[in-house]
Amino acid sequence: GLCLLILRLFIGVHVFLVSCILPDSVVRRFIVRVMCSVLGLFVQQSDPRLRDVNVQVYIANHVTHFDHNVINLLTSCNTPALNGAPGFICWSRGFMELGATGSRAELVDSLKAYSSHRGNLPLLLFPEEAATNGRAGLLRFSSWPFSILDVVQPVALQVQRPLITVSVADSSWITELLWTFFVPFTVYQVRWMPSVPRRAEELSEDFALRVQELLAMELGVVSTRLTAADKAEHMKRLRHTSLLPFAPGSQPLAARPRMPSSLTGVGSFAPEDVRITAMAQRVKEVLPHVPLEVIRTDLAQTNCVDTTIANLLEGRVPFFPESEAGADLPAPSTSQAAAAAGIQGSVAVPSSKPATKQFAKSPVERHLSLQERKRALYDYARR
Repeated sequence: GLCLLILRLFIGVHVFLVSCILPDSVVRRFIVRVMCSVLGLFVQQSDPRLRDVNVQVYIANHVTHFDHNVINLLTSCNTPALNGAPGFICWSRGFMELGATGSRAELVDSLKAYSSHRGNLPLLLFPEEAATNGRAGLLRFSSWPFSILDVVQPVALQVQRPLITVSVADSSWITELLWTFFVPFTVYQVRWMPSVPRRAEELSEDFALRVQELLAMELGVVSTRLTAADKAEHMKRLRHTSLLPFAPGSQPLAARPRMPSSLTGVGSFAPEDVRITAMAQRVKEVLPHVPLEVIRTDLAQTNCVDTTIANLLEGRVPFFPESEAGADLPAPSTSQAAAAAGIQGSVAVPSSKPATKQFAKSPVERHLSLQERKRALYDYARR
């Protein structure tokens, strides 16, 4: 595997040199495409006659960091650099530098001026503005790529790779490049779709939504309303939760296996104690009758204020109420034992409906009684 990676890196350097030395032409694209095949990058296109030579803006979905390089093997086009500092890295990756663009309005004006010259190459734009794996759905298209010209041509892109995921969220382009060289092969399939003109008095947002729906139907995925900013926020949350000692998984925290009480507090650090104490104070404000030590013990296991409150209210954590609130609520351990014995006792909490005083004959009535008690407990906790 290491020898294969070194060999492909060596061939990749030659591909880069050939791309830089030879002028843009059909011959150069053919040579680079053959060398990419040796690297394991196979590019397929369906019916190249559908590609409109008069269109100046191509719109494609974004799957990998090298989508623009792959489509550039089929036809000459330029992709403006939206992120990252201009320089050698930007140029070597095949992006077009536009200079300093402080806002989207300035970017659109620069691209309009670029497209007004017929001698310039067409633009290849990715309205999703973030890469996805291309298997579930499309991110919401930004409207600025559809403000440049009134005719665009959608390009459906699908990528397949054995064993390894095609696109991993939050991974850098260097990581993706190394994985591309390491895996046996990667297949890019490009499908040209008919050109889409703007309708009369159609806004750029509506134009973008219409093209997004067409691309989603062609790819067989869902057209979502999630944006690139939503994806970035989701990745921030994932990075934050992965740093927590009790990161939530696929199961809810209340349903996760609880740690033995003997292990609570073992190997804890001062910042962790401060955080647990702060969360315990929040729970104490909601449930003043619960002892603070019981709250801290459960928080050390659940690491969630809401889950701890739910555990205390629903009787999953036994405790003896403190004297100042003992007259308001009975201990959940008592109600838990009564529920285990099949007896519904009275709960002295403020409620508009009194709880059932005796054991109901019907299961439906017993269930309603339980729901009333739980609702009364939640109302008391909110107050």
